[in-house]
Amino acid sequence: MTTKLRNFIILAGLSVIALVAVSLLIYVGVIDEYTAQILTLAGVNVIVALSLNLITGFTGQLALGHAGFMAIGAYAAAICVMHFHLPLFASLILGAFVTAIFGFFIGFPTLKLSGDYLAIVTLGFGEIIRVIMVNLKDLTGGAAGLKGIPSFTKDLTLQPTLSFTWVIAAMILVIVVMHNLLHSSVGRAIISIREDEIAANSMGINVFYYKMLSFTLSAFIAGLGGGLYATFFGYLNPTMFNFLKSCDFVIIVVLGGMGSITGTVISGFVLTYLQEFLRIMQDYRLVIYPFILLLIMLFRPQGLMGSHEFRLTSVFGPRAKRTAGGKEGV
Repeated sequence: MTTKLRNFIILAGLSVIALVAVSLLIYVGVIDEYTAQILTLAGVNVIVALSLNLITGFTGQLALGHAGFMAIGAYAAAICVMHFHLPLFASLILGAFVTAIFGFFIGFPTLKLSGDYLAIVTLGFGEIIRVIMVNLKDLTGGAAGLKGIPSFTKDLTLQPTLSFTWVIAAMILVIVVMHNLLHSSVGRAIISIREDEIAANSMGINVFYYKMLSFTLSAFIAGLGGGLYATFFGYLNPTMFNFLKSCDFVIIVVLGGMGSITGTVISGFVLTYLQEFLRIMQDYRLVIYPFILLLIMLFRPQGLMGSHEFRLTSVFGPRAKRTAGGKEGV
C-alpha cells in the first residue's frame, strides 16, 4: 500500500469517526441546538469558501461575486423541491448543475479578462443575480423571499443532527474531490496558471480551457453550498446574497491562506463562530471584528496556513517518530 493511499484511508476514517461522534453528541444533547446550528453554518461557509479558493487561490483569478453563485444554487434547489416536488438530494445536485451552467456561460467571456477587470465583472454579476431574484416574483418570491423550504427532515428533534450530518458530509466530499483534483495532472496545470500564465501557455497548457474548468467546478461547488444553505434555513431572501456575503468568503480564503484547503476549513469555522460570539457586543462587533482581522493581516499576511496543508505524515510519519524519540538528526 502506497503512502498516499494509506494517508487517505486514515484521514477518511478519522473524518467519518469525527462526523459520527459529533452527530451523536448533538443527538443526545451534549452539544446544544444553537452550537449545532453554528457548526452547520460554518460547514456551508467552508464549502462556498473552498469553491472560491479553487478559482482565486489555486487558479489565481480574483473573483468577488461568489454569493451570486450561492444564490443560484440556493434558489434552484428550493424551486426544485417546492415547485417540482423533486427529492431533496436530487434537488441539491440539480441546483449545483444549474449553477455550473451559469458559471460556464459567465466564465466564457469574462475569463479572457484578468486581475481587477475580472474582479469587477464578477462583482457586477453577483449584484445582477441579486436584482434578478428580486424581480422574479413568481419563482423566487421577490423581495419577500421564499418561505417554507423543506428541510432535511420534518422531525424537529432530528433536524439539528441531520442538518449537521448532511452539510459536514458534503464538506468532506468537496475536500476529497478538490484534494484529488489538485494532486492530478489537471490540478498541476491549474496551479501552473496561477504561478505564471505566460510560461504555462508557452509549455503547451491550454490556459483558457483550465480556467473554464476551474471556474465551472467552482460554480458547481458554490451552488451545492447554496442548496444546503437553503434547506438548512428553510427561508431565502435576496438580501442574504449581497456584496458583503461575497466579502465574507474572500475574508475566509485570505485569512486561511490563498491556495490552502486546510486553512480555508480552519478559518471558515473560526470566523463563523467569531461572528456569532461577537453578537453579545451588539454594534461594537462591527468595529471589533474588522480590528481582529486587521491584526491578523498585519502579523500574518500570508494567512493562517499560507499555501501549506496539514499532512498526516507530519504527525505520524517517520520524521515525527524520530523527533519524539529524540533521534532526529541535525
